[in-house]
Amino acid sequence: MRREDTRMREAPLRLVQFTKSFYFGGTEVQVVELLRGLPSSYQVQVCVLDAVGPLMEPLRQMGLEPEEFSLKGSLASPNTLAQVARMARWLKRERVELVHVHDFYATMVAVPAAKLAGAKVIVGRLDLAHWHGKARRALLRGLTLLADHVVGNAEAVKKMLIEEEGIPAGKISVIPNGLDLRRFDQRVREGLQAPLPDTQGAPVVVHVANMNHPVKRQEDLLRALARVRDAGHALHAFLVGDGPRRPELEALAGTLGIADRVHFLKHRADVPAIYAQADFGVLCSSAEGMSNAVMEGMAAGLPMVVTDVGGNPELVADGERGLVVPPLKPDTLAQAFLTLLGDRELGRRMGAEARAFVERELSLTRMVRRHDELYRRVVRGE
Repeated sequence: MRREDTRMREAPLRLVQFTKSFYFGGTEVQVVELLRGLPSSYQVQVCVLDAVGPLMEPLRQMGLEPEEFSLKGSLASPNTLAQVARMARWLKRERVELVHVHDFYATMVAVPAAKLAGAKVIVGRLDLAHWHGKARRALLRGLTLLADHVVGNAEAVKKMLIEEEGIPAGKISVIPNGLDLRRFDQRVREGLQAPLPDTQGAPVVVHVANMNHPVKRQEDLLRALARVRDAGHALHAFLVGDGPRRPELEALAGTLGIADRVHFLKHRADVPAIYAQADFGVLCSSAEGMSNAVMEGMAAGLPMVVTDVGGNPELVADGERGLVVPPLKPDTLAQAFLTLLGDRELGRRMGAEARAFVERELSLTRMVRRHDELYRRVVRGE
């Protein structure tokens, strides 16, 4: 009997996907894509800490209404234990077999609740835990050890889990993020949703990241642009994203004398079309997991300039699909920009290799298939 025929006769695997909320973010986008792609052999439900965010609409279009377990703003309150107990009861009532939890705060509820309910639980570790202090890091490590399995999205994350947190290697699977290239290309063809600044034909570099935390290091990009200007090149930058740091970054652009070359686009829903207008992309963070922004730039056929942190070098491969530079080094970042500005054919070759890599290694189909195989192995030993 074929495996597909066997699955048709099985009861659906009762699965819960659990994340904090559904604002735009790399993790949330990947959860939505996973939900879209899982086969009909699953009975899927969604849990959130807060049922908010623009990605709630795609969920509802799929017929999914999340169950909410709100922490009401603090982990350190009796309400956290109440939500753990409430979720455990809910998991038992719904006869859930597996919970896949995707972020720090949701993990605090999902792991103990799943254990109380007798369900399997997979913890997603999707960054280098650089956001957390020692106490939170220790708590996250303990719950990760308690989980039945762990999913990282980059080899760098797996290495950190083994070497710094003592997670057994056999308990960790690396499943890179996936990108729906058909939908991405369609969004490119749909074009811009709003005009872009007029750069008078000057080359453009695109940076896509939030402005919530210094780890994204937009200031290094601005300082690199100033050095490129001093070298006699008219390079413009489109910064896509927003957050509380934007005013200080705008002020720094003014101080550096490059305000006319730096364009803060705030949040945009047409990132693929924006990438299509650029000459190359950049992500200069001081820490990363597996960046969707880098993947999308590569899918657009751009050479990406990235810092040597987290999963960045796994995606780009220095000199093959872009350029990899040390973090926190604006001078070196500027030199990479100058290399691409001085050799456009090199950039085109790297961009073509980047697109081919996404098609070959980072398809949504491959990402979903690997999750499907993992879920069945963890729950049913297949």
